[in-house]
Amino acid sequence: MAKYVLQKIGYALLTLFGVVTVIFILFAILPGDPARMMLGQNENAEQLANVKKKYGFDKPISKQYLYYINDLAPLSFHSTNAEDYTFRSNGKYSAAHLFTIGAIDVVIKWPYLRASFQKNGKEVSAVIKETLPNTFVLAISAIVIAMFLGIFLGILSVLFKDGWVDKLIQLVSTFGMSVPSFFSAIIFAWLFGYVLHEYTNLNMTGSLYEVDDFGNGTYIQWKNIILPAVVLGIRPLAVVTQLMRNSLLEVLSQDYIRTAKAKGLSFWKIIKRHALKNSLNPVVTAISGWFASMLAGAVFVEYIFGWNGLGKEIVDALNTLDLPIIMGAVLVIASLFIVINIFVDIIYGWLDPKVRT
Repeated sequence: MAKYVLQKIGYALLTLFGVVTVIFILFAILPGDPARMMLGQNENAEQLANVKKKYGFDKPISKQYLYYINDLAPLSFHSTNAEDYTFRSNGKYSAAHLFTIGAIDVVIKWPYLRASFQKNGKEVSAVIKETLPNTFVLAISAIVIAMFLGIFLGILSVLFKDGWVDKLIQLVSTFGMSVPSFFSAIIFAWLFGYVLHEYTNLNMTGSLYEVDDFGNGTYIQWKNIILPAVVLGIRPLAVVTQLMRNSLLEVLSQDYIRTAKAKGLSFWKIIKRHALKNSLNPVVTAISGWFASMLAGAVFVEYIFGWNGLGKEIVDALNTLDLPIIMGAVLVIASLFIVINIFVDIIYGWLDPKVRT
């Protein structure tokens, strides 16, 4: 088991290294000068040269890539020369100094995602720290809705197999999988937040935390999570419903289920005591995969509903070409995706020895 875990962690590190490399190359070849983006309309030749030197933008792409890897690495090496690029040049990020080799400081630190071009030099890690919890709350709410409602609809579909209820559930599931989330978000926001607002009391836009009109700080507005969570959960709901139906039908055809029926157990007792647990394996697989995907899929849903999460922050950063925030956010989402999937693989390996072989 230990060898299996180490192997999976090794694959995860290689995948993460590939993600970092691809992200850097993609944004390195984009047109535009990062130094000019930082200075905006107030640039002059001297300021431009100073900013490029401070952030290493005057170096070849290969060296900038090494700087980027060095910034992200927990154990990193930095020149003691104040004129060379270092993550400490902005004076806002600290690290634990280990030792010095010649003109190189060896330090240990948290991965440094650099600073925003547009938010007065605010650290990208601070921006992510503020917005990621809201995205997590939205993703968890959506996956809970998808899981419980999908399992219920799957069981209902089996109960009325080949009837009009089953066909209606299958039709809605297929439609749910085919409609893009951003289109569903627009329809739901308009219909339930505007047309039916008098009856639903839901808003077209709004985040988890809202500012009090009387200056009493912020407060949590739970109703704002309903529409974005439902929209974000539509596609995984459709998948869970289909998987639950197919898996349950397969389990119900097993010999031990026939034995339970022969003993006179009712349909619901058979489902509860025998079939449900054994039908959940593919559902758990789908849920784990979709939870990681939702962190990325929440981008346009958050933007349309005005939900102040990491997805909305990415769209805002794209509009202002704030590359460090885009790169940092994409890297964090990719890292979470890898970690969640590797964690699920390890759990499967622990539960089923055949998976390890």
